[in-house]
This record gives sequence, C-alpha cells and structure tokens, in this order.
Amino acid sequence: MMKFTKQNFIFLVSGIIIYVVDIGVDFWVASKYFCQGQYCWGILLLCFRGLSSLITQVFSYEWFKNDWEGTDTGKPKWIFIVHLFQCGIFIRYWFALKYGCQAAFKQKSSRDASETDPPNFIQKQAIDVVTDINMLRVFKTFLETTPQLFVQIYILMEHEKNNFCQYAAIIMSFCGISFSMVDYQTSLRKSLPDKDEFHVLPKLVYLLYKLLTITSWILSISLITLLSVRSSVILLIFLWICGFTWALKQHTTFCKSRKMEYLYRTVVGIILIFTFFNIKGRKTKVCISIYYATHTVVTLGILFVYMFWKPSIIKEIHFTIVSILTILSLLLGIIFLVAYYRHFHPTAYCRAQACSDEVDGEAGQKDRVKIGRFQNFIMQ
Repeated sequence: MMKFTKQNFIFLVSGIIIYVVDIGVDFWVASKYFCQGQYCWGILLLCFRGLSSLITQVFSYEWFKNDWEGTDTGKPKWIFIVHLFQCGIFIRYWFALKYGCQAAFKQKSSRDASETDPPNFIQKQAIDVVTDINMLRVFKTFLETTPQLFVQIYILMEHEKNNFCQYAAIIMSFCGISFSMVDYQTSLRKSLPDKDEFHVLPKLVYLLYKLLTITSWILSISLITLLSVRSSVILLIFLWICGFTWALKQHTTFCKSRKMEYLYRTVVGIILIFTFFNIKGRKTKVCISIYYATHTVVTLGILFVYMFWKPSIIKEIHFTIVSILTILSLLLGIIFLVAYYRHFHPTAYCRAQACSDEVDGEAGQKDRVKIGRFQNFIMQ
C-alpha cells in the first residue's frame, strides 16, 4: 500500500489555499465586468461558478451518504445543511487535514502490515479522502475553469486588448487545468492497490500531453467562436452528445443510484469535449486514437475554414499567433501522448525500472483490499 507522505500533506494545504483564492478571483473578475457595464460576461462567469459548485456539492453529499451507510453513527444531519450552503468541500478538506496530518506526521506504516492495522487504516483514510477531493476538483475544472477560460480567450481575441494580466491569467488557467488532472491521476493510483506508482518523469510527460492538447483544442474552439458563435455552440453540443452517448455505452457503475449515475455520465460528456477521459479502466488505444485523430481533423478544418471564409484575417497578427500556437501545441501534445503511452505510462515505466516486483504474499493481500467507489473507475 502506498503512503501518504509529508510532501502530499504540503500539496494538500497548498490546494486549500488555491481553492479559496480561486473563489475570490472568480468574484473579483465577475465584479470587474459588472463595473465595466459588461453584465452578460459577468453573469455568464457566475453561472459557470454556480453550476460547478452545485454539481460538486451533489456528488460530495452523495459520497458522504454512501460512506456512512451501514455504520453505527449514521450520517450526521448537519452534513446536508453544510452542502446546502455550498460548503461541503471545506468539510472534506477538514477530514483530509485530519487524516493527512496523522498519516504524514504521527503514523508509521509497516510495508507488510494489513490494511486493518491502525497505521495503514489512517494511511488509507487519508489517501481516499484526498482522492475524493481531487475527483471533485476535476469536475470543477471542466464545469467552471475550462468554460471560463474559453470565454476569457474569446473576449481577448474579440476586443483585441493586449493586457498582460489577462495573458498571465489565461496561462495560469491552462496550467491549473493540467495540474488538477495530474493530481487526480496521482491520488487515484495511490487509492487503487493494483496500480503502479506515478513517478516524477511520467508525471511530467503526462502533464505536457494534457497541457498541450487541451491548449490546442480550447484555442481551436475560441477561433470558431470568433467566426460564428452559433457554429461553436452547435459543435460543443454535438461533442457533448457524442461523449454522453459513449459514456452510456460503457455502462458505467460509478454511482450507487441511477439518477447520480446519469448525472455522472452527463459530467463525463462535458469533460470529453476538452480531453480524453477513460471511465472504465480498460485498454483505450483505439478510443484515444479516434478521439485525438478527430480533434486533429477538426482543428485543421477550422483553420482552413478561416483561410477560405475570411482570407483577410490571415494578415492579422492575433490570428497568426493563435494559429501557430494551436498547430504547435497540437503537434507537441500528440508527440507527448505517444511517448507517454509507449514509454512512460506507470505500468510500462515501472516494469522498465523493475519497480513492480511483488513481495511474497503481497498479491494475496491486494485481493483482500477494499478499494471503494473507485474500483470501477480509472482515468488514464
């Protein structure tokens, strides 16, 4: 079983700070638009914030219910009140700090100890609660941060304002999206005992693959929005329908209730608009190839449409810069994607580094480990 380390605890505290700052920045940006009389943009950003908060609170509350089912204490009544006021994530952070502090600073885990031993139990509790938080962060990222980033880029290109703060905020958002996925992938692998550890070099390659492919795709969608808002909305709806249909065909079993499962598949459909999301832990070579081949075709198609529909725009400097960034990030993203799955995926990387050797009796122990709600889920 993997350990919750002091480094993990430091990242956890940093995540709390970033989460609080992010809330403040959202309201600051929205208030700025209101002060400038751009009420439409301010309301739109707050809608993204509200929708993401609502959905993450629903999932958080449902997970609390599932975790407390069958226990002697039962579910505390105040949990519902806290989630009703959109503060459920802070309760989760409190539990994470509580178990994380014990696991990182007060407990010593023996490698061959069973999961029921107090040290390993605390380790598992810390890892599980952080995994839940990072899953909720992934939901928030694609329900709020990504749409807000898309709107910010559109506003920047539409009004052609060269504001350094806007560029810096956009770059930080791109990095934040990628880091949230890396954090989740790391904690998920810690929570699943049959998964190999995510080492530093694979993390870096995975981060670059996600960062570059997401950057290219968001820039492409921003370009088509600049050309025609209606076409962009139709494209996004079509992509969501495709993603939602694929999630339905996978017959996911992530949630216990049928309604929550459909909500989960709806969110997965939104995530699939922007990046590939493996929802069943199966081999995804064909699916991921089709996914990014489609993205490549659509991206190149958008650029060609610009050339034939608005040839005059090719001379504009912002179009040239965005086009170069789009193509370059797409090309590099695909290269890092191929490199990750061929050489740096934890399974292949650990095998090459001889770090997946099992100690006698460890395989039998893995069969007995209870891995909870994530047993039917893995994001590659």
